[in-house]
Amino acid sequence: MALADSFGAQHFAVTGWSEGGPWALAAAAYLDPARLANVTNIAGASYGTFGANWAVTYQSSVDALGGRLALHFHPGFRLMYELLGLSATRFETSYLQALKQSIGVSDQEVLSDEKVCQSFLDASRECFRQGAEGLVADATMLYEAWPFDMIRVTRPVHFWQGSDDKLVPEPINKTVADKTPGAIWHSISGGGHFIALSNANEILAQVASDLANV
Repeated sequence: MALADSFGAQHFAVTGWSEGGPWALAAAAYLDPARLANVTNIAGASYGTFGANWAVTYQSSVDALGGRLALHFHPGFRLMYELLGLSATRFETSYLQALKQSIGVSDQEVLSDEKVCQSFLDASRECFRQGAEGLVADATMLYEAWPFDMIRVTRPVHFWQGSDDKLVPEPINKTVADKTPGAIWHSISGGGHFIALSNANEILAQVASDLANV
């Protein structure tokens, strides 16, 4: 809210993708709906919505391991992110290869664009420019039980999800959306985790529409 005030924005939107998704959901739970015109959660890592790492059944093996470490052996969780940061900043080729092996066809197509791929690598490197501590802190909160209750969120919340997302599988956010009274579900058939890029025009058009109709 303070950021919006600093720009003189009476109305604004909050969009979160992947690990940013839960922060958008927190905005829906806490911020004044009269000013928050649109909330968009894109393939959010909604792992603590209904209790500590409730989504473990649906998670990829890497995220399931991360959840166990985050909740039960934090030094191991920190090491996991430090190694990821080392790979992203020093060994980009192997980092990219490992990512491509863990995603579906549609996401591989997105990353086949050299400019998109380079932008992703640059962003990954920037994430770790100050070390891994910030990411460790954020990711830990994703797995812990959230302090807000999505079941009480009645304002509109847009959930965008690819049906072939290998990183945050569809059942996770579908379960959250089904239990959120204000949820508006947008399923991208055959889409993966990178729908934030491949379907950006569609997603942002909805945001712009909600802002225009305040």
